[in-house]
Amino acid sequence: MSDKKKKIALLTGGGDAPGLNAVIYTLTKTCILKYNYELIGYKSGYRGLYINDFMPLTLENTTGILHKGGSILYSSNKDNLFDYKVVENGVEVRKDVSDVAVDNLKKEGVDCLVILGGDGTLTSARDFSRKGVNVIGVPKTIDNDLMATDVTFGFNTAVNIVTEALGRLHTTAESHHRIIVVEVMGRNAGWIALHGGIAGSADIILIPEIPYKIENIVQKIKERDARGKLFTIIVVSEGAKELGGTVTVNKVVKDSPDPIRLGGIANKLTYQLEEIIGGEHEIRPVVLGHTQRGGETSPYDRILSARYGSYAAKMIHDEKYGNMVCLKHGEISYVPLEEVVGAQKLIDPETDELVKVARDLGVSFGDMPVYRKR
Repeated sequence: MSDKKKKIALLTGGGDAPGLNAVIYTLTKTCILKYNYELIGYKSGYRGLYINDFMPLTLENTTGILHKGGSILYSSNKDNLFDYKVVENGVEVRKDVSDVAVDNLKKEGVDCLVILGGDGTLTSARDFSRKGVNVIGVPKTIDNDLMATDVTFGFNTAVNIVTEALGRLHTTAESHHRIIVVEVMGRNAGWIALHGGIAGSADIILIPEIPYKIENIVQKIKERDARGKLFTIIVVSEGAKELGGTVTVNKVVKDSPDPIRLGGIANKLTYQLEEIIGGEHEIRPVVLGHTQRGGETSPYDRILSARYGSYAAKMIHDEKYGNMVCLKHGEISYVPLEEVVGAQKLIDPETDELVKVARDLGVSFGDMPVYRKR
């Protein structure tokens, strides 16, 4: 074996998530202290890899970041180097510039590229692996929608933030007999809404996997009114939709690999309910938005990120390239990148335990009328 010190590069892509810095911290410390590797971090995701903008990662500049949200390497969700926007002869065109990134890695003498990201970021990770780059993936998304791992870091923190917000909203809703519609993130998966809604004692939880009917929501509100519960907390995932309807799109970002930005369902639902029962209740929308991504990382996510970072360092040492770290049945392992992308982990309304728990608690998903025993 060669005595050359390995050089490892990291980058964080896609939307930020609590736990990114914890992975950077753990991976850096383990690689340096245990394996004596040299590390660099490319800034702003794949864009940094394209323009060769990086920083050294050392024990000194990664100290004290374990608990912090965000990423000291910054991130971007617009830079797919296999379909990248460039200007040629004054005209914007999209090109595959991945060879530039590969050349930059070779020029810097990088032996392995560790990529922290969700489905879009890891799709490019797989594609770089196909081009011969030694790649290791680490799963990141607050949405928890990656099929290949039981849990992604960032999800637990997001659920904690939603739960705390619902606790605060309960008191003001009850004081004024209001209906409060709380919109949470998750894209096409309802994990944040389901877990946060149960933990925060929501009365109605609307998720993408269970289309709702507005009349069933109204009936649930009236059923609560009849029991003297003159307020209602509704948690709605940004990707939820009415039966036979479509998702609510906030905007389209044309230069993004994932151009559809969901959002606005809380306002839409508020307007609908005001038309039906506006004279009986004040109805207020609350959009938690990027608060779900910010602040300190939860202890659970710090520990999960540390486990991922430590195991990723071991994978580098064992040269298990072309794979992603994952959590399966409580154990850290790895899975080929080829098996990671292209399939979302969604809630199965028929088999998911927490859906059953919520129904047992009397939570409405808006998919069926309320039947209350006399």
